Amino acid sequence: GSRFAYRFGDVARLEMALFRYVMDKLAGEGFVPVLGPVLANERAMYGTGFLPTEASNLYELEKDGLYLTGTSEVALAGYHSDEIIDLSNGPKRYAGWSACYRREAGSHGKDTRGIIRVHQFDKVEMFSYVDVADAADEHQRLLEWEKEFLGKLELPFRVIDVAAGDLGSSAARKFDCEAWLPSQSRWLELTSTSNCTDFQARRLNIRIRGEKGPVPAATLNGTLCAVGRTIAVLLEV
Repeated sequence: GSRFAYRFGDVARLEMALFRYVMDKLAGEGFVPVLGPVLANERAMYGTGFLPTEASNLYELEKDGLYLTGTSEVALAGYHSDEIIDLSNGPKRYAGWSACYRREAGSHGKDTRGIIRVHQFDKVEMFSYVDVADAADEHQRLLEWEKEFLGKLELPFRVIDVAAGDLGSSAARKFDCEAWLPSQSRWLELTSTSNCTDFQARRLNIRIRGEKGPVPAATLNGTLCAVGRTIAVLLEV
């Protein structure tokens, strides 16, 4: 009931094996592996859309003016703040592994046992910078990588095109992949990918060179492996 978990023995080894498999796979697809910080300043949190709307779910270090991040998306987006990035060789893609922290505010009494909904967890996040005109195609590529990953694990899953009313402040479109959790007879979100178009780039002043000068980039993100949830489904299936 604490929303924190220990993983021992074979389960710990399984988690590390999943991380290595995912990072090696993404590196082979041209992603740059990144181990980034898990503390971010207010500008990075606001720029990615987690402030002010998600403030209740964030752990804030008031004395330092920093926040524990709930995804490496924040570090990967903030890395190129105030830059003009070069996309002449195609999209710039990063694969970020990090510990993630969420207060799970508003989820009282929901998934209080096990490793499905916890305050601290690990995951691998895909993050892409592209031209706005190419964002929809890149979004489909991220979704296909997520589907391929779940297929390799031989997990039964379905894809949800998330309704506009359920989107966060930054996403223009979002797909969730949900796997079947037998013990609870329900679908459980394992991966998610969002097309943020130029929302984050405008807030963080991230631009690319256009025909008439610098223009905002598009950013996209996709969770390829939220390990705790993936392990829970793997051990049951």
